[in-house]
Amino acid sequence: MEPNTALELVKQGVTLLLLDVPQYTLVGIDTQMFSVGPAFKGIKMIPSASHFLYYSSSTRDGKDFSPIIGFFIHAAPSEVIVPRWDQQQERLVKVSKEEEERYCQAVKSLEFDRQLGPYNLSQCGDWKHLSNYITKSIIEWIEPIGGEIAVACESGIVPNTPKTAMEKALDEQMKSSKFLTSVDNSQSRRCYYTSIPHVIKQKGIHGQELTSLNIDKTQLLESLLIKYYRGSEDMGQSLEGFLQWKALVNLLFGCIEAPFHTRTQLFTEFIKVIYYQLKFGLEKDHSDTSGAATGHLCKDFFSLMLDASSVDGHLLSWTRKLKELLENNLGWEFQLNSVVNGIYFEEDDEFALVVEMLDDPSCKHTLWSSIPLL
Repeated sequence: MEPNTALELVKQGVTLLLLDVPQYTLVGIDTQMFSVGPAFKGIKMIPSASHFLYYSSSTRDGKDFSPIIGFFIHAAPSEVIVPRWDQQQERLVKVSKEEEERYCQAVKSLEFDRQLGPYNLSQCGDWKHLSNYITKSIIEWIEPIGGEIAVACESGIVPNTPKTAMEKALDEQMKSSKFLTSVDNSQSRRCYYTSIPHVIKQKGIHGQELTSLNIDKTQLLESLLIKYYRGSEDMGQSLEGFLQWKALVNLLFGCIEAPFHTRTQLFTEFIKVIYYQLKFGLEKDHSDTSGAATGHLCKDFFSLMLDASSVDGHLLSWTRKLKELLENNLGWEFQLNSVVNGIYFEEDDEFALVVEMLDDPSCKHTLWSSIPLL
């Protein structure tokens, strides 16, 4: 990169100045992770947008790490954000206004430039695809009081819900962690997500009509959009965010009429978001077997789209891309008219057992992701 171009990016970009963060602490922003070294003071050249900053404190030898704490920031061009590490609380805290102004001037004078790691702009496209609908207003709506999203505050929120192997491993890690001696699990520390019922129940509706409402979730989707979003279709790393993701995917993949008639644009954007989430996740871990449940839920949706006589061109195109992604990255073969889950596996396929387990209704809502939605 040309020196003049780099300098302009430093001046126009957002700067995150992290004071007194101990060595070995893991610090991440969006899809990028840094391990703090002796000279590390933060990150520069961050594009102006909504970003997710997260960190994990370490033991002195750098071998054990605490559960991740994170928060969203929505920064303007040339803005400087200055949190300080509190050694007793092992977390980032705000500095005084006077101190913040002093450090902001120092950053703009390039006094810390050599100690700031550059934001990897080549990964900016990945983050844009993953966070396309995370706006400042959405952040303010869902974030916990104080802004911090901590997985440690969410332990035990779904004690009676069936869990995947990944979720069980996380649960065990949380229980055995030496960092969880004094955690505030109060409701105020959790995100304010939209409540999505797993089963539709309405007074005065019984039998076949009630069954139909639960088979086709279109009416539930419409009622949620009207109640919480005034009919708008604009929707937005934590355990609770993961569970919300599963509920949303289950809701939308459970709709039959909405993709064709009332919410075609929403479903086009939804499939596009899911495509990029899974694409990014599968690039990071091709061996994640918990993703098999996505195929279980996708199968009926693929059949619905690909067998229909008339489908919106953009929606059909993104549906085909999602299907190809799962087939190419995981080796799945969607037999859309098959009676065995619509997914074909060899007998010794490592994913076969996972899909067989999904025949159990208790596992039906299991899904995988790394990005929370509203």
